[in-house]
Amino acid sequence: MIDYQSLRFDYRRHVDQDAATPARHPVVVVGAGPVGLTLAIDLALRQVPVVLLDNDNTLSSGSRAICFAKRTLEVFDRLGCGDRMVDKGVSWNVGKVFFHDEQVYRFDLLPEPGHERPAFINLQQYYVEGYLVERAAELPLVDLRWNNKVTGIEQREDGAVLTVETPEGSYRLQADYVAACDGSRSNLRQMLGLEAKGRVFRDRFLIADITMDAHLPTERRFWFDPSFHPGQSVLLHKQADGMWRVDFQLGWDADPVEERKPENITPRVRALLDSIGFEGVQFQIGWASVYTFACQRMERFRHGRVLFAGDSAHGVSPFGARGANSGVQDADNLAWKLAAVVQGQAPEALLDSYASEREYAADENIRNSTRATDFITPKSEVSRLFRDAVLELTKRHAFARTLVNSGRLSVPSVLRDSPLNTPDADAFSGAMVPGAAAADAPVAHADGSTGWLLRECHVSQFTALVFGQGEAAERSLGELKASDLPLHVVRVEDGAKGSELATQRYDARPGTVYLLRPDQHVCARWRQPSAADIRTAVDRALAKA
Repeated sequence: MIDYQSLRFDYRRHVDQDAATPARHPVVVVGAGPVGLTLAIDLALRQVPVVLLDNDNTLSSGSRAICFAKRTLEVFDRLGCGDRMVDKGVSWNVGKVFFHDEQVYRFDLLPEPGHERPAFINLQQYYVEGYLVERAAELPLVDLRWNNKVTGIEQREDGAVLTVETPEGSYRLQADYVAACDGSRSNLRQMLGLEAKGRVFRDRFLIADITMDAHLPTERRFWFDPSFHPGQSVLLHKQADGMWRVDFQLGWDADPVEERKPENITPRVRALLDSIGFEGVQFQIGWASVYTFACQRMERFRHGRVLFAGDSAHGVSPFGARGANSGVQDADNLAWKLAAVVQGQAPEALLDSYASEREYAADENIRNSTRATDFITPKSEVSRLFRDAVLELTKRHAFARTLVNSGRLSVPSVLRDSPLNTPDADAFSGAMVPGAAAADAPVAHADGSTGWLLRECHVSQFTALVFGQGEAAERSLGELKASDLPLHVVRVEDGAKGSELATQRYDARPGTVYLLRPDQHVCARWRQPSAADIRTAVDRALAKA
């Protein structure tokens, strides 16, 4: 088994370092974390050559981001590495909330059937990065350069010039577009004189990875003010390899250096295990860190030819697993737009929609993250009294459970106001509005085989879902063909046993058509489209209209 934490990747001298004038590339991505790797792979699958620069030669140290949501897994499926993630990760849907030492309620994040992927998997970040690096290595259009640190950037009207430092000296590189995926302390952001603004939370948290000889159900457990850690909160959940992540709230006055020492972590973990019936169970500490956090974002994610994604653009608290998931969804949104612009299929204005859509999503994530943090770590006596009263009420009253916030878990943003959406001309019900991420569902085929709806969508093209059979469906298929567009068509035949859920989720009837963008967000839907309707909707989704 590969030890991804100890991997070291070789620096290799590149021909670009000997070029008389700086070599030019369509896209340079800075930062080979989950966001930069996702973006680079996605671009390569769309036939865009991409240079990916990373300032060191290792993967993530420690587990870091571990909760990967269903939507993120569906992105990884499209990139060709979702199965590995799910097979290695620990799948979970159920969470339990405790007040003092009593369970006050439980929740199920995936109460409905008919989804290929679980609500979440827990998987250490170094595995996610490792699998993405291995996927990138399979794609000749990804040029991943380790120990290549960007130390300078000069913006021009037609691109940017980067100065890159290596173990053998510096060289310069030209790019039509630069994607800054270089994390919360983004060098690119600083070099361009930009900043992220928001709220810094005056609190400290200890996170520790432990292995132990105890078997607990695979559930997320969150304690408010437990007897083993009074006045604070604790989170426990399972990762791959029998490892457990524990988060202890420490308070602002805690000494980060002292709290990271094993002799201070051990009694905290011991008290937790004893309280849940595992007295005497042996455990080992694998990795630990003490952190503070901020909920903040850049004012704009696009600055000329430089686009910011992931933590370089926005930051949230860890409650709700919104950091890495929203970053991967940034990359998912940006890749198809960047490819369309680079390949001359769309005007540069399409990139403005990346900024507006993901700024909206960042605001939504920050809002939910801030609310969770305020509930978990009340900063006044009145706030604490309110929180504790809510937790007491949850034991008997369902309405109070909607007020409990141990981290509203990551779901994709519904981009209702996107300029790329075509407004409905027909009446529909349900959640699949223009701007929503397409919901998965089982699909059955006329030959008796079955599959999953999202698996049948194209990895890099617009997809048209055509529902039903008979004359109405054939008429819609004819209009799609008459539009003369390179659309990938998926038939969802509601008469075939096994496709009922898809028909229900999309409020479809024979002839209904949904147009999905390459990132699988709905951009238009009709009961019976014309070829002109379809062409206009695609133009609008490419910012041509």
